[in-house]
Amino acid sequence: MEFVFEKIHVPNKHSFITRKLPLKSVDNIHSHRNFELNFITFGTGRRIVGDNISGFEKGDLVLLGPNLPHCWELAPAEEKNTSFCIVTHFSEDIMNSDFFKMPELEKVVDLLRQSERGLRFKIGNHDKVQATLEKMTQLEGLEYYIEMLKVFNLLLQIEDRELLSNPIYSDVVFSKNLEKINKVYEYVFQNIQEGIQLEKAAAQLHMAPGSFCRFFKKKTELTFMEYVKRVRVGMAAKLLAESDKQITQICFESGYNNLANFNYYFKNVMGKTPSEYRKSFA
Repeated sequence: MEFVFEKIHVPNKHSFITRKLPLKSVDNIHSHRNFELNFITFGTGRRIVGDNISGFEKGDLVLLGPNLPHCWELAPAEEKNTSFCIVTHFSEDIMNSDFFKMPELEKVVDLLRQSERGLRFKIGNHDKVQATLEKMTQLEGLEYYIEMLKVFNLLLQIEDRELLSNPIYSDVVFSKNLEKINKVYEYVFQNIQEGIQLEKAAAQLHMAPGSFCRFFKKKTELTFMEYVKRVRVGMAAKLLAESDKQITQICFESGYNNLANFNYYFKNVMGKTPSEYRKSFA
């Protein structure tokens, strides 16, 4: 899976832009400097945000911070259907504006800060959110801005939220080393189930394993193998929550070949054993 850095154009004299777009199967993980609010109006598939891999369906609502790698992939069965999402891109400087420094917007700014890890809002009846976002695609000027504030107000009322990615995608990663680091992420996502080899990961950057490990730790504040373990645990957590597969099967599908190691690393990252984690969704 290729990594692409996109430039999202927010028109002059605008703080954000809202569009209803067809949801297509894509073969790249991408990032951009804008904040993004993504709402799925129709379609199912797999969502990648940072090191989190999860399923998505109609009503999926996620707020993304700048420079966070992400990708929505349609399920094969959906490729013949017309799937849509409503996407709002905000200027990366929105939090520095005088308007957003008002005390009344303090909680909104906090949401935007949390979005650097990807913030999923779990909503039951999403009709009100969808209606507001649909309306925004047709508005301009002050009415458009007012509807955006209504959306933020709706988000603040949703108490059931989930931080998607581990906090390793800091600005230091997305600097001059952006392309290098994401070649490594791409290798990990492509090979997580088959097996990750340090030598092959290092070869993505034409480095010796020792130099590669020092480089990766400096840029991400994690060792390479710590990162791999977190991606595997993320995959396992998704399967535990969304499937009835046996824990042993999930262990192997997540890239582990030893159940004891799987249980140990899962609890170390998630704070619960796999069985305890699954019970929380019962």
